[in-house]
Amino acid sequence: MSRHVAIVTDSTAYLPTRTMDRHGISSVPLTVVLGDRALEEGTEISTRALAQALQKRRPVTTSRPAPAVFEETYRKVAESGATGIVSLHLSAELSGTYDAAVVAARRAPVPVRVVDTGMIAMALGFCALAAAETAEAGGTVDEAVTAAEKRAAGTSAYFYVDTLDYLRRGGRIGAAQALLGSALAVKPLLQLADGRIEPLEKVRTASKAIARLEEIAADRAGSAQVDVAVHHLAAPDRASALADRLRGRLTGLADLHVSEVGAVIGAHTGPGLLAVVVSPR
Repeated sequence: MSRHVAIVTDSTAYLPTRTMDRHGISSVPLTVVLGDRALEEGTEISTRALAQALQKRRPVTTSRPAPAVFEETYRKVAESGATGIVSLHLSAELSGTYDAAVVAARRAPVPVRVVDTGMIAMALGFCALAAAETAEAGGTVDEAVTAAEKRAAGTSAYFYVDTLDYLRRGGRIGAAQALLGSALAVKPLLQLADGRIEPLEKVRTASKAIARLEEIAADRAGSAQVDVAVHHLAAPDRASALADRLRGRLTGLADLHVSEVGAVIGAHTGPGLLAVVVSPR
């Protein structure tokens, strides 16, 4: 690695492999526990297998990486020539990943700045890209952290789920508990706020909820230059159609990524998830 500052993130950033390779970003995998089997996200469990397990109501939980996994990653990055590391991770409100990275950073062979971005999915991915681009331009650790934090401050994530049941079972819905009483009668729209999943609106049908998701994303983007990600789980047609509509109406659209979420986020949202991340440049 030729860069002075290296960027590490985790598997919930859902960055395309080619993008990570191009920018030299390293990723530490979280774990999905399916029944009695612990499987690494991204390598040992497919989203299709996860969706089938959830539909069959098999027990699925998730687990943070062990500090030792972070230690090994930091060591390899340092051996590749980095003299400083910025380690960017999903919200500490949703996972213990940040805490594990902090423990490992104390034993790393080079200085490591661990950052709780408060983000998930490509909202985290865009932060990692901002840090990597700053590092590639010769930026310091502090400058790369500032770039990531600035990107996080401006990024919004909204999502639709067919049911709140998976989020409830995983203990990830926080104030969205207020929606549970009428969950069967409405289709919930949620947002990421202060690192937590919070209720945004309640809509009567799936089609109206997805149309509203599009409106919210378009309003958030305005005429600014933005990067956008559309995520889904077992809903590729919905995601593709939404992405096409956003391409047609966002005047400042820079990049648009469409991808299926990995097993960790999918385990907590369930099949049918549709999400939009709007990240001004």
